[in-house]
Amino acid sequence: MHRRTAPRLARILACAAVPMVLVAGCSDSGGDKKSESTPSATATPSATPTLAAAKYPKLPDTCKALPAKTVEDLVPKVKDKAGKALTGSCFWWGLDDEKADDIQYRALNLQYNGLSSEPALGSADKRAQEFAQQQVKKAMAEDAPKDVKNQAASGIGDWASTVTTTNTDKKGVEYHNATVVARTANVVITLKYSGAGLEGAKAPDTSDLVKDAQGAAKEAVAAVAAANKR
Repeated sequence: MHRRTAPRLARILACAAVPMVLVAGCSDSGGDKKSESTPSATATPSATPTLAAAKYPKLPDTCKALPAKTVEDLVPKVKDKAGKALTGSCFWWGLDDEKADDIQYRALNLQYNGLSSEPALGSADKRAQEFAQQQVKKAMAEDAPKDVKNQAASGIGDWASTVTTTNTDKKGVEYHNATVVARTANVVITLKYSGAGLEGAKAPDTSDLVKDAQGAAKEAVAAVAAANKR
């Protein structure tokens, strides 16, 4: 009996002398028992990233966004200075017929589209950029256009592009068009400026239309920031 107890006591004393970090490895049974494995920690799923809210929650009153002088300069003898409110846009047109041999038609259309952040679709700015590019493609394809050109426009909002086209109506009148699509944060501005010479008059120079359209587009962009300060 004494011979069996002594070895067992020796093992217990030996374990007692081992530093604390190794105590778990000692047992009265001589280590025959397998230690239980510690369960691994479950990874916490990452939270869905929060999208920033749209910078500009408000849109300007489209028919009041451009200064009256700009409308009068771009559309001589404008028929309605207040503009005609259409679905999602405002339209101005005028016919300058003071000179019998140089009758000029001008039309201006302004449209605003504001995009919001959507978890499934992306941030407001990202969605606005995608929409702006869609508007460029639309401008390049509408009214069976000819002489289609598209080029970047600097200094207008965060991003801008200008599309120029020509198209002919059923009466054979040729229209020259300059469409500026611009993005300022989450808002997309689409401004189309068109001109034609009637009764055989010369059509307006496209470069002049582009210059005027881009100037008006800058004012339309500024109106977005102004509308959100109120």
